[in-house]
Amino acid sequence: MKKSGGAEKKRVRRMSAAIPNGGRDPNPDTPPGKQAAKRDVFQVFAEKVRDHKDLESRWAVLQETRVEYFRGKDFVSFLKNHPELKDILGLDQNLEVEDIGNALLRKKLLIRCDRVVKTVRPGKKKLSTWPAHLEIYHEHVFSDNDAFFAWTFEKRHPLWQTLLSFSWPVLTLAICLFPVYPHQVKILILYSCAGVLLLILSLLFVRAAIFGALYIILGKRVWFFPNILAEEATLGELFRFWPKKDEEERPKWTTRLFYAIAAVLVILLLRHHAPDEAARARYQKRVFNIIDDVIEWSPRLALSGMMEKQPTVVNATEPNQNFTDGSKSGSDTAGAEASEEQSRNSGENIEDSDAFHQPDSIEDSDVFEEHDDHI
Repeated sequence: MKKSGGAEKKRVRRMSAAIPNGGRDPNPDTPPGKQAAKRDVFQVFAEKVRDHKDLESRWAVLQETRVEYFRGKDFVSFLKNHPELKDILGLDQNLEVEDIGNALLRKKLLIRCDRVVKTVRPGKKKLSTWPAHLEIYHEHVFSDNDAFFAWTFEKRHPLWQTLLSFSWPVLTLAICLFPVYPHQVKILILYSCAGVLLLILSLLFVRAAIFGALYIILGKRVWFFPNILAEEATLGELFRFWPKKDEEERPKWTTRLFYAIAAVLVILLLRHHAPDEAARARYQKRVFNIIDDVIEWSPRLALSGMMEKQPTVVNATEPNQNFTDGSKSGSDTAGAEASEEQSRNSGENIEDSDAFHQPDSIEDSDVFEEHDDHI
């Protein structure tokens, strides 16, 4: 550790010797505009390096703030593979990689960090390559020996992200207007969302089944699509297919046997309590009724139902005599309708009684005649 600290101090002295006056303009008569332009050279360089895809970086939490960071050794190898980026620095393009890193630290474009957890966790062979939690390191000197550096400036968003941010209110409004869409559009949206949901659930199920089978049989932890459930991941990392290398110790055979027995018991329990055909048909009918209610609803039907439920409003400006006549006529009309309904019901009852007393066959009529003769 002392040797590495001494080497870092030598690098700082070498950088200060390479840059006259610590990187300041030796000519005090230089206009302020040119000095600002010279200072912005490292800002442009930092933005180019950060936007480059070949520099591997991750996101972590630094003092309750999400930051993007990289490793010192990755920065060194990146500049060795892409020396053309040094041309942005102008007169400082001949600096060493360590000197460029110290210049970025001095201009507060970078900040050196260290991992919070410095001990190996139980069940693992070594420390995490990319820790999720960082803390500020006490010495702000560039190093490629297990050192992490976080960007301190805000990254410029591309044009497509800006346009996408304006589309969110439009998407929210479109979701709210779903009930007034035409029937075919509702069907298309419904089946599209159901298909995407089914795809996600199937992917998670197959992923978990493969992991469980390989864990029980071979004792290996293999997660396909390892970042599919990650909260902080870019779009490229989210759909990464190949699993990460298993750095943990191989589980014991007793642990694998326990999980195998537990999996078998869960499968048998689910099979025993599986719904029968009648229950499945009931559930399917309920779901179809809910879907039909959502799809077939329209503002026209809602307004018509509201109009039917509204009570009859009487005009208050009409005289009381008219109101009395109207009420009488309304009651007379209601009474006529009630009497007509009553007569219709009585006619139906008479027909039912005739049908009941009418013999159904010739044999029944003969029985009735014999009964009359006997009387």
